[in-house]
Amino acid sequence: MEIFEAAREFVRRDARLVERRLFATLFEGADPGGVVDALRGYQNADGGFGHGLEPDKRCPDSTGLDVETAFDVLLAAGIRDDDLVRRACDWLQSVATEEGAVSLASPAIEGYPRAEHMSEWTYVPALNPTAGLVGRLQTMGFEHPWRDQAAAWCASELAKGFPEDAHGMHESLEFLEHTSSPDVAAVKEWLPKLGFYRADAADPEYGVTPLQFAPTPDSFWRQLFTDEQIEGHLDRLVADQQEDGGWAITWEPPGVAATLEYRGIVTVGALRTLKAYGRL
Repeated sequence: MEIFEAAREFVRRDARLVERRLFATLFEGADPGGVVDALRGYQNADGGFGHGLEPDKRCPDSTGLDVETAFDVLLAAGIRDDDLVRRACDWLQSVATEEGAVSLASPAIEGYPRAEHMSEWTYVPALNPTAGLVGRLQTMGFEHPWRDQAAAWCASELAKGFPEDAHGMHESLEFLEHTSSPDVAAVKEWLPKLGFYRADAADPEYGVTPLQFAPTPDSFWRQLFTDEQIEGHLDRLVADQQEDGGWAITWEPPGVAATLEYRGIVTVGALRTLKAYGRL
């Protein structure tokens, strides 16, 4: 079975509703409004998102990580729902520090099943996820007082230096892409120093890859990587498709359902990247 057909069967069989609606929008011409409808089930009365939209914690409470996941889904679907996004921004503003920084999660997750890595470090306001949230709002073209306040904080933090891990760097690049003169050379020099950066396509360990920094050929940060690097990681992405049609993950979610949910996320993401680079 071809790559796409096998992945389609996996999504139809094992992915959750929001990924199935996103797949239908991206590859079958479905109305993207259906993606927004699916996301509404994860939005809380406070405007934030929870209920395991990002599957590594099964907490119903709103978290910055779930808001970021919602924004990712909207961007992938190519749709912006102003009321949904505004309410999420209002929630971000309500939980932010005085300077505008937010955290990935909160101690509320401790009352629910969660992955081992979802611990105290995720309660600390940081560039991850603040910079990524700001960058995604800028990509959407959505203005909000929290976005402006948080952007100023991110600029101040990044003036002190880049993050030391690839997750924080990925989030920071989402923000820096929208600044007036991002220092591409400095970013390129810093990449090899990052923790959790998987530069080598042959490396089987967990890590952030060049394809996550540049998921499409026209991504702003595509210029950081050689053609050989990108092609090597595309080859690896193709090879990593599993016999059931989906892609595996390299970390441990809190349970079987969460594992399938995350596999649905990465499978739709893999198809998007392969299509963008002409591999489907």
